[in-house]
Amino acid sequence: MKRISVATVVAVLAGLYGCATTESQPENTPAAVPPVAQTKQAPAMDTTTRSGVQDARTSAPAGQQRPDLKRSVYFEFDKYEVKSEYRTLVEANARWLKANPQARLTIEGNADERGSREYNLALGQKRAEAVTKMMVLLGAKPEQIEAVSWGEEKPRGNGHDEKAWSENRRSDFASR
Repeated sequence: MKRISVATVVAVLAGLYGCATTESQPENTPAAVPPVAQTKQAPAMDTTTRSGVQDARTSAPAGQQRPDLKRSVYFEFDKYEVKSEYRTLVEANARWLKANPQARLTIEGNADERGSREYNLALGQKRAEAVTKMMVLLGAKPEQIEAVSWGEEKPRGNGHDEKAWSENRRSDFASR
């Protein structure tokens, strides 16, 4: 899913146009950003993919440890600006990509369940692109990063309250 079809772009733009006059929902800010679980690094194995590009999970040379890709950047309700508290995480990923030119990352944008499917896909894409833009400004090459949106389709929190919604307003780092 490297290229977005024209039909998808038209559908997203039509959804955004339709949402232009909707009522704004009250903004609730989460009490705290949910803690992020640390994961163990996968054991070393064949580091080339079918395309011949080294896998981002295991291709780091000695002394160049890969950032924890289970980390996420969280966003405020209906926003896509990267908050300053996530700058260190984005910088670490950008430094790693800069030091590993064959590595590739996918930034997966997500949204909570509020809003139409089209609006949430567009918002998730804006969130992924905001993280991508920051990484490029920090020295990563654009061809190393792919920004995709899952909209509301991959929730981390399954409830229908602010706690769940705040867990779902995020961009995730994933190797590709």
